[in-house]
Amino acid sequence: MAANTGQTAPDDDWLGKLDESVLEPDLAIIDPHHHLWLRNGYLYQMAELADDLASGHNIVATVFAECHSMYRQDGPETEKSLGETEFVTGQAAMSASGNYGPTKACAVMFGNIDMTLGADVEPLLERHIAASGGRFRGVRYSTGWDADERIHNVAPDAGMLVHARTKEAAAVLARMNLELDVWLYHPQLDEVAELADAFPGLTIVLNHIGSPILGGPYRGKSDEVFKDWRARITRVAERQNVTVKLGAMPIRMPNFEGDRSIPPGSEEVAAAWRPWLEPCIEAFGPSRSMFESNFPVQKRWCSYQVCWNAFKRIAISASASEKQDLFAGAAARAYRMDGIV
Repeated sequence: MAANTGQTAPDDDWLGKLDESVLEPDLAIIDPHHHLWLRNGYLYQMAELADDLASGHNIVATVFAECHSMYRQDGPETEKSLGETEFVTGQAAMSASGNYGPTKACAVMFGNIDMTLGADVEPLLERHIAASGGRFRGVRYSTGWDADERIHNVAPDAGMLVHARTKEAAAVLARMNLELDVWLYHPQLDEVAELADAFPGLTIVLNHIGSPILGGPYRGKSDEVFKDWRARITRVAERQNVTVKLGAMPIRMPNFEGDRSIPPGSEEVAAAWRPWLEPCIEAFGPSRSMFESNFPVQKRWCSYQVCWNAFKRIAISASASEKQDLFAGAAARAYRMDGIV
């Protein structure tokens, strides 16, 4: 998801038309990617998240993903994102009270800084760490860009992930033992490999399986996109310091001819996602692959209950240790959550 994309509210009545039995209800899960916000009049904060967490799955902890939420109104532009870190700290305190269920929601987080500050990011990172009460684990840098005007660009130019100033900032992250989440489009995946090679000590978390573009100039070319995406994903996976997040893919394409009055169940979701998620697991291995909810963005298309049931269907043939990695272990290592869960 692009950080500045508008969010429309999900249809709770529509989602409520389907209630599934929770598969493997005792399986411990860390949800490594969700947002909290007030956006376009749509509120999704601790109370709303808690309702989803109570859907039956054993969510032991969550990771807050930056989303330009609750930025400071005043002050220097580079410091406004401190407002999000302060906001998340308060939401985590609400969760820690126990009044919103047993899950350690927002146990850790990753935020936003201007990576073009280069080496000058260090004092700002220290302020985020302090403001978070020690929850701050790293930064997300969204650099999605495509030359075709039909694609929504979230970066001002091509190549921002491997810009010289970005590499200066990445060196600081590595030295401070902070991770870097990256969000871009599939034709840019080789940039992830380049950055990983430049900083083998930096933990890089690739969001949303590298976001294959299936619309705009790529519409009707899914086979071609898949072949190109898979080749690039395989190259990225050769870098042992890169971990991949599995999720945030379309369920029903525009040509879907089924009954849209009923939301998709986990079998339908798993069938749509399996062709893309299984190659990632094969390439990265379960130890560097983590399922992600991407809520509340994903909530526009399926419920939290269905989302995690779908992941469990995709992992049905995995061993117990592989499931532990896919649902919790990979996230715990990438975000340094040992001792938290």
